[in-house]
Amino acid sequence: MEQEVTLMKGNEALARAAIRCGVDGFFGYPITPQTEIIETLSALKPWETTGMVVVQAESEVASINMLYGGGGAGKRVMTTSSSPGVALMQEGIAYMAGAEVPGVIVNVQRGGPGLGTIQPSQSDYFQATRGGGNGDYNVIVLAPASVQEMADFVDLAFTLAFRYRNPAMILSDGVIGQMMEKVVLPPFKPRRTDEEVIKECPWATTGRPKSRKPNIITSLELKPEVMEQRNLHLQAKYREIEEKEVRFETEHCDDADCLIVAFGSAARIAEKSVELAREQGIKAGLFRPITLWPFPSKALAEMAKGKRHILVAEINAGQMIQDVRLAVGNEVPVSHFGRLGGIVPDPTEIVEELKAKLEENGK
Repeated sequence: MEQEVTLMKGNEALARAAIRCGVDGFFGYPITPQTEIIETLSALKPWETTGMVVVQAESEVASINMLYGGGGAGKRVMTTSSSPGVALMQEGIAYMAGAEVPGVIVNVQRGGPGLGTIQPSQSDYFQATRGGGNGDYNVIVLAPASVQEMADFVDLAFTLAFRYRNPAMILSDGVIGQMMEKVVLPPFKPRRTDEEVIKECPWATTGRPKSRKPNIITSLELKPEVMEQRNLHLQAKYREIEEKEVRFETEHCDDADCLIVAFGSAARIAEKSVELAREQGIKAGLFRPITLWPFPSKALAEMAKGKRHILVAEINAGQMIQDVRLAVGNEVPVSHFGRLGGIVPDPTEIVEELKAKLEENGK
């Protein structure tokens, strides 16, 4: 059957995909540059068709706690925001990680720090991959680089969140959220029935039958020896995720003698940079992490062998470069190129920086 191709913004594609993926509830608060998500959901009125709940909460703090409650009941629930709004959610995300509550958080990043600017940025990499809340925890982080992936990653994020009972984040940015591209939306998947939720989520607070003890959703444990065991369990889970769920893409890496490493919108720009570099006789390749956590360290380390240089292109002051350096060690020179304040780099800027670094290394 021929697929229907539609032209739409990344934010709109994500909202429409959420309805089609059987999401039970959306709890959000308007903030540029992601407001089109809640606008699209409000216009489509999914509560009249699929039964999906859409709530504009009074704040981002309220949104994430609604997510905590809905996810604790085994429901597929999500929230979307942008950088300073996601900062407000960090306590709730840590609670969800500690209580092993699945849920999806979408961050359409803008420039910071603080209120910053409404222009695009990638400066929330640390916040997403290091965890802005307290304790030893990780959030699964997916970085879309197209409108199509904005749609595709919704169901993937929920699949991973429920597979591992862990919060999952789609770390987008204002470029991907606002730009328009052709997209094929996912097929409709019905919301799960209450019976299916109970069967798939035996840990959830769905009402206690006489056949089992009460399910308790909490991140609190006052006995240190019990809390240590809970933390060890979480760490074992994170190691399993690191082993099984790494995702990345490469372009022109087979014959490359230097690499550009970039994620999200920066990777889209770097695609053109690789093309321009090759036109000038520079054998550049692109390594694009799709999962920012777990980071594809082993794959990058293998790809880096024998390379002259690695340039990490980000729309920030240098954040992912730390994971790149941890991955490759001292085997290859690694440098950073980025623009700040909401300015999006031009592909030629990246090429010129790569040329300059290769010349430095050759001296």
